[in-house]
Amino acid sequence: MRKLSPLALAVAASVFVSPSVFSAQDVAVAEQKIEKIQVTGSRIKGVDLEGTQPLVIISADDIKSSGASTIYDLLKDVGQLRGGSGTFSTSESGATSTSTPAGQAAASLRGLGPAATLTLINGRRVAASSFASGTQNFVDINSIPLAAIERIEVLATGASAIYGADAVAGVINYILKKDYQGAEVTASYGNSTASSDEGKYNLNLVFGTELAGGNLTLFADHFDRNDFSAQDRAATRSPLLQSSYSYLPKIAPNIYYFSQVDGLEIATPGCQTPLVTTEFDEQICAYYPNEDDQLDTPFESSSAGFIFDVAVGGLNWTTDFFYSRSKSSSQSSPAPIDQVDGSEGPFADETVLDIFPDAERDNILDQIYIDPFDTVAGRRLFGFQFDARFATPRTVAIESESLRLVSALAGELGNWSWETAVTLSRSESEQTAIAGVYNRYKYHAALAGELCAGGDIASYDADNDSLSCSGAIYNPFLSGDAANDALLALAQEMPTRDGKSTVYGWDARISGDLGEFNGHTIGSAFGVELRREEITDTPSANAQANAANGYLVDVFGFGSSLSAADRSQWAAFAEFYIPLTSTLDLQLAGRYDNYDDFGSTFNPKVAFSWRPVEELVVRASWATSFRAPSLTQAGVKLRTTTARYDCGANQAVADLYCEGDGTERSVDVLELGNPRLQAEESESVSFGFGWSPTQDTTLTVDYWQFKHNRLVDTDMTAVLNAAITDSSLRHCGLVPDGAQGISYDAELCDITDAAGNTIEDDGANLTEILGAWIDYDEPRFNELPLLRDHVLLLQNTGEQNVSGIDVAFDQRFDLAGGTLKLTFDATHYLSFERNRPGSDVIEELAGSWRYPQNIASLGLSWSGDAFFTGVTVYYTSAYEDDISGLRGRELDELDALGVLNADGERDVAAWTTVRANIGYDFANASISLNVDNLFDRDPPKAYGSSRGFDSINHDALGRNYRLLFSYRF
Repeated sequence: MRKLSPLALAVAASVFVSPSVFSAQDVAVAEQKIEKIQVTGSRIKGVDLEGTQPLVIISADDIKSSGASTIYDLLKDVGQLRGGSGTFSTSESGATSTSTPAGQAAASLRGLGPAATLTLINGRRVAASSFASGTQNFVDINSIPLAAIERIEVLATGASAIYGADAVAGVINYILKKDYQGAEVTASYGNSTASSDEGKYNLNLVFGTELAGGNLTLFADHFDRNDFSAQDRAATRSPLLQSSYSYLPKIAPNIYYFSQVDGLEIATPGCQTPLVTTEFDEQICAYYPNEDDQLDTPFESSSAGFIFDVAVGGLNWTTDFFYSRSKSSSQSSPAPIDQVDGSEGPFADETVLDIFPDAERDNILDQIYIDPFDTVAGRRLFGFQFDARFATPRTVAIESESLRLVSALAGELGNWSWETAVTLSRSESEQTAIAGVYNRYKYHAALAGELCAGGDIASYDADNDSLSCSGAIYNPFLSGDAANDALLALAQEMPTRDGKSTVYGWDARISGDLGEFNGHTIGSAFGVELRREEITDTPSANAQANAANGYLVDVFGFGSSLSAADRSQWAAFAEFYIPLTSTLDLQLAGRYDNYDDFGSTFNPKVAFSWRPVEELVVRASWATSFRAPSLTQAGVKLRTTTARYDCGANQAVADLYCEGDGTERSVDVLELGNPRLQAEESESVSFGFGWSPTQDTTLTVDYWQFKHNRLVDTDMTAVLNAAITDSSLRHCGLVPDGAQGISYDAELCDITDAAGNTIEDDGANLTEILGAWIDYDEPRFNELPLLRDHVLLLQNTGEQNVSGIDVAFDQRFDLAGGTLKLTFDATHYLSFERNRPGSDVIEELAGSWRYPQNIASLGLSWSGDAFFTGVTVYYTSAYEDDISGLRGRELDELDALGVLNADGERDVAAWTTVRANIGYDFANASISLNVDNLFDRDPPKAYGSSRGFDSINHDALGRNYRLLFSYRF
């Protein structure tokens, strides 16, 4: 076996920018260790493969000096994981089905999405979270205990030829601590320097000892963090645009415009904020989501585990196990209140206005219609329509448990090394809605005085005009009244959701010298794998939609996903490392995967490394990869959610559904799984060099490219476009059970085009029908009236092509008393192309919203015998603000503010933050202080986000610190 050169070690280690220092002795020790381990990106042990591929190594020292308390904190500053919208944290959590599951986080390489990044622990798979993000399954990196991590290896290139499915953008391999001797306790506390309390603390223990002829390593970790609210910062407390309002307030309802004599919305007395003037010159009480936005969730996690390694009869037996449990809660804005059938404008009995002084009440009554409406019990009352949302944010609590057990047996067979292992990995989550979720039938019964004291809905005897119980009328215009609030509490529901994801695996591998070529030894590896995956996601009955109940979930504004699927898979792979000459090496790999649901696939890899001199390595690789349709995508029975359609992507859609404007709209949809989905495919290319003229200097430059095809998603814009010519996708009223497509207002079928066709007929002219609808209904917005619960099928919809350049520089200076280290790391996106929704047009995302073209960091650190300190500057370049999807009133306000350029666009400004650390190592202890965002920079303004900033690429927390103390026994 060949030893790894100092160049290869420097190339691998220099990519991650941190204030840690590697001495010549560190390199020598690392050489000895790496001879005994298997490097991510290969199954061949002991050969120098780092030169053939760019590998980012985050060492134990990097972890210690980073100030990170969680895996997400550690990875968020790695260049390959920055940019795009794939990597997410608990800042994106919420209570609805479109939100990230509370307390969970994911990593995404190159912005291609978390499902395109394979997560491994010690080279083997981890069960995905049972709660998908949308329909994408992902591994919750918050479930991986940081205390157990020895190092992390990040390979940001296609790796399905080695590891199989999901390694489209690459692999993140978490290597656990092993053969540890002694004990170490670490405690840390962190917080922001603001007056609010975002405190977090972390306590972990690592203990290792010889036991029964082997080595036992134990670890335990506990982490606790407070929540962080938008109301805690001046930059996020108020909306950037007054025109970014909702007509649905949460304290004092507006009178629905359809109830007005003049057809205009009006505010009622009691609004707790200044009234807003709308584009129709109305004065209304408005709502802004900043009021209830939770920028980071409260989170608590505990984990423990062990690794036991022992020699038994010439064999090596290794078992690793960990268990983690986490608790979190998360919230979304209060749910809008609809009618029982889901349409706008719920009815209130006219007597609810009696709470206002006579003059105010009479003034309101003079302006509105009093119309009859049917109650839940079947009575007919008289009242008016209002616009409102509940006062309490929708809030869920989640408890998650993860466990992983791997038991491996390894040995030697002549000159060959072999290993076989069994794997059990499981993730379980339980979610409960704890606030802000109300039963639609009970609520409407309460509005009519038909909700009994026990929470049952009264029955109505029409013959005697009597109710089975006499309840008070709930008054949505009355706030702060105990009896009224108690009546609303009877309508509260606590829907639940239970999920389980399990991976069972067995693998066998063998690695050794296959022979010689040109006097050089050929390394090789062969192996087989068997795997079974199972997933269930089951909401309670009151959160499920189905055709029998008209797809109306029992509770307001709370979608869910019902799914269940399983699959079995087997694979065989081979890999060869061939030194063609003394300076030119070749890596060949190929893997065949067979799935019992979607079929089989073969993925090859070819990589070269050329060392013309010892100080220089030139490398190149080509590979194909795939992502099997996730079990959620294949097995979702019915998912109630929302979907956006982009009128800026398709003018025909804009003319029919957006009054010709290029805005983005959100509608309620039902998503269906598709067992006929094909695997996503990817082709990756990379080439570059690593140059190390001295042991203290390293420069690496790598070009990389991904072509990712057959992406799985739903596409509301595309379905609206297809429905223009396909009548099977057009339905007046709800979409029938078993059908797909768009649901229109039932009255639209009373309208015909010039040829007498309704919207459901073949050959119907939708433009003519729109014109006739405008003449017939005189709608507030001149567009075809959509209903709700459009039915969309998951399908292979498009492609994305990404390319860029990584540059890393590392320079060390040995000075009297210590070492000075300068590091630079940068990623430049040359291109990020993707299909526009509902269009075959490929749009360029690099430099657009959430896709900065340039990401960089620059670090300078000093390490002496005991004292160490460092400073790192992080940079994210400017990119386009997401204003194209804003409404006209918002664009008008932006123009009035003077923030738009000559083309009517604007950029989110570049952002630079500074991290500093200082510490001291004692004989058996160490203490350190890390400060993030040292100069307390606010995130750049983003008018296209309701938060006012980009929470994926920027952070509103401000200056924050972490004080850490560690003691070694």
